[in-house]
Amino acid sequence: MKLSVVIVSYNVCSYLEQCLQSVQRALEGIEGEVFVVDNHSSDDSVEVVKCDYAWVKLMENQENQGFARANNLAIRQAQGEYVLLLNPDTIVEEGTLRNVLAFMEAHPKAGGAGVMMRNEDGSLAPESRRALPTPWVSCLKMIGFDKRYYMSHLPWEEPGRIEVISGAFCFLRRKALDEVGLLDEDFFMYGEDIDLSYRLLKGGWENWYLPYAITHYKGRSTQKTDYRYVHIFYQAMLIFLRKHYGHLSVFYTIPIKLAIYFRAAIALTDILRKKLHL
Repeated sequence: MKLSVVIVSYNVCSYLEQCLQSVQRALEGIEGEVFVVDNHSSDDSVEVVKCDYAWVKLMENQENQGFARANNLAIRQAQGEYVLLLNPDTIVEEGTLRNVLAFMEAHPKAGGAGVMMRNEDGSLAPESRRALPTPWVSCLKMIGFDKRYYMSHLPWEEPGRIEVISGAFCFLRRKALDEVGLLDEDFFMYGEDIDLSYRLLKGGWENWYLPYAITHYKGRSTQKTDYRYVHIFYQAMLIFLRKHYGHLSVFYTIPIKLAIYFRAAIALTDILRKKLHL
């Protein structure tokens, strides 16, 4: 088996169907398998997959176990030499999987790869190439200087070494995963891609951006307008900081923690304002 595609889904039936149709086309000529891990959706996702996509290996969770844990359930059963973690709110262009696979085969030091993500309006998503959120890079981003974080110096039309691979399309060498470990389940959602990317780099592997396209209906697979989202997102930032930079002095960590709490407070205030129609 060459490639295992893992899609974690939660209440996005219509997007999931589009995604599966695109994956089926993109997998032509590749020995592959597709897992859908449903995180206890309340819509028709499970029934639709069972009825219309019998070739998919469906895994049904009895509760929402989060992105990391749900992916790990499928990764442990996957047989492919490569594993692709794919968001359900994506559409994969037909040549993308073949091109990424060919690159990985030709670059044995590549542990993982991301691709050119386009937003639904066709614009390029800066999240396609990211740097590690070190304390310094995080500080710069939080005050509006994000060129370093988004690695803006890299050309869009050429392959380039990056630090963080987006979890929306995260193409991984199984050998690298076996060496550095699966997704850290302390991250319920958000941050697990940054953590895994960092562990790949520390393990001596390379992370790459490749100029092959997908469309990402960014955020449609999550609900970003409630308090729970804000809590999960900013908690993930704190988990990453504590895990990888907890050894630094408080001179470095306290300002970052304060900035995270400040940004979370702003996000919560904005949500409350919208709910009250202020």
